[in-house]
Amino acid sequence: MEYSEILFTVISGVLVFLYAISQLSHHLKEIAGDRLKEFLGKFTRNVVTGILSGIVVTALLGSSSAVIIMVIALVSAEVLTFRQALGVVMGANIGTTVSSQLISIDISQYTAIPLLIGFVMLHVGKSSSQRHIGGVLFSLGLLFFGLFTMEFAVEPLKDHASFQEMIVGLEHPLKGVLTGALVTFIVQSSSAMMGMVITLAKQDLISLSAAIAIMLGAELGTCSDTLIATIGRSREAVRTGIFHLVFNIMTISVGVLLISPFTSLVEWISAEQSLSGMVANAHMLFNALGVIVFAPAVPLFERALVKLIPEKNEAAA
Repeated sequence: MEYSEILFTVISGVLVFLYAISQLSHHLKEIAGDRLKEFLGKFTRNVVTGILSGIVVTALLGSSSAVIIMVIALVSAEVLTFRQALGVVMGANIGTTVSSQLISIDISQYTAIPLLIGFVMLHVGKSSSQRHIGGVLFSLGLLFFGLFTMEFAVEPLKDHASFQEMIVGLEHPLKGVLTGALVTFIVQSSSAMMGMVITLAKQDLISLSAAIAIMLGAELGTCSDTLIATIGRSREAVRTGIFHLVFNIMTISVGVLLISPFTSLVEWISAEQSLSGMVANAHMLFNALGVIVFAPAVPLFERALVKLIPEKNEAAA
């Protein structure tokens, strides 16, 4: 298979994956309705419950960007305070790693089952809730079909020496981070980026250190859409978007500096798991450690950002 054919097939798989993520999030939001807003408003009274809420909601919706954008909107509407939003944003970083764990599981051969059941429910469901549940199942099937398409496309790359040389180059932390950030910025989905990395890992086309470097970049690239979501919002909403960026930059910086010992730690924890499982574990461990380390500093973040981005009347004065 020529590079052009591989690229075309990979792009097709990525587009199917992105569409599936979008539809999955849409149908889950419709099922939950205003209960998500009520849940976030009720269970974000302190940083710990905010983090737990962010984990739960993001794990359900499958997209940290969707959750953080929702939080920015709620802060702008004064449903949540800036302080409440901080915990949810950090929790969303952990919640998004659940999708990596699912992607690392080799269940592509069962893709037809959720596709078929979801398709039937979408078209014969008697209530909107039944149809939305069907949409969830159909979207999950599409998601794994997109991953299967990418996995099928990249398999021939094992025989391409030039591709192997390129991947080896990504083991340099800065190159890997920049590549991950750029691709994530283009596709606007860290889940899609992680899906591609885990797919390469399933075919033994990437090393763990290169995968971790790209993962760190994906954490940076995913900040772009949340920053765009702050345009025209209140000062508290802008602070929320900036916090997401600052928090990710700080954790990524530490990750780059400690990438070698972190890679060894992941290998030790993952024991005899497959490479794809190690990549998924690295994603979860990195984001969890980042939250554990920086959560105690939330009051400092809050004061610094309030001072940096004051209310309009204070700025004018």
